[in-house]
Amino acid sequence: MDLTWLDRENPATGDVDGVLALYEAARALEMPHWPSNTVSSFRAQLRYGWDGEPAEVAALRDGTGRVIGALEVSLPRWDNKHLGIVEVTVDPPLRRQGLGRSLFQAGIDRLAADGRDVLLSNSFEHSVAMGFLEAMGLKQASLDAERRLDLRGLDWECLDTEYATAERHAEAYELRRLPGRVPEQSLDAVVTMTAAINDAPTDDLELEDEVFTPARIRAFESAQLAHDRRLYRLVARDRVSGELVGHTQVAVEAERPWWGWQFDTAVLPAHRGHRLGLLLKIGMLRWLAAEEPQLRTLDTWNAASNSHMVHVNEVIGYRVVANGVAWQRHL
Repeated sequence: MDLTWLDRENPATGDVDGVLALYEAARALEMPHWPSNTVSSFRAQLRYGWDGEPAEVAALRDGTGRVIGALEVSLPRWDNKHLGIVEVTVDPPLRRQGLGRSLFQAGIDRLAADGRDVLLSNSFEHSVAMGFLEAMGLKQASLDAERRLDLRGLDWECLDTEYATAERHAEAYELRRLPGRVPEQSLDAVVTMTAAINDAPTDDLELEDEVFTPARIRAFESAQLAHDRRLYRLVARDRVSGELVGHTQVAVEAERPWWGWQFDTAVLPAHRGHRLGLLLKIGMLRWLAAEEPQLRTLDTWNAASNSHMVHVNEVIGYRVVANGVAWQRHL
């Protein structure tokens, strides 16, 4: 199989255009509820990934030079160095001809060469990828739900009531806004709050705790800003000690300013039970209403087994738009 690995620092225009055209064909078929990718965002993903760990991306072409398949291989470096993630995309009219199997095997070979012994992949529930991944020997290990919030239809009367009730339980705390990059004096506290996400359920996935450092937080910020996303972080602060004890974060797409992503919400274990998660999320919506009045949609993901955060999201008004399956196999 003749694969062309894209240059992450300076990818050729033809490679970027070809892979993006392929991804758009697959998105329209399998993920029509997602926005189309953009050239600048894809280039940022190639160079920076989510937080400084970009995937390796390869393109497969037919005899005319058209990209008909793509392979993505992710090899974590911050943590979880025992595993790798393989994703393949095949042009819809050319599926069921063995191209996907060949691409996937090339990804497995890449993982094995790097000493990884656990393979992960992902699919939407009920998609054709379910049968493909099962045929490749993977088993379902976790179920996630993608929820969407329509900001045009928010019930502010209900949200204000919920916020007031949460405030009464959280009188010992105050909310502080941290837009953009985290100030240097708050960086260590943000590292600690971010690590609290390790308490979220991972079901049967063989994952180690994620390791967060100041360097990783800065890499995450650089990656998101390279994607041209505006970052909003709201933190809860203990009024007496001054400790930052919880946070929530949203990113708004500058190229698609009607669209945003609700990222992690986490509270340190010693400060749970005060409805800080709900307070933070509604506080974030108030902030966004003032700063991003054009914003229409927020999407977020949770493990289906994360009953606490699922409840918080449903109180706010998030509704399920898709379910995703995480798959796993030992090499």
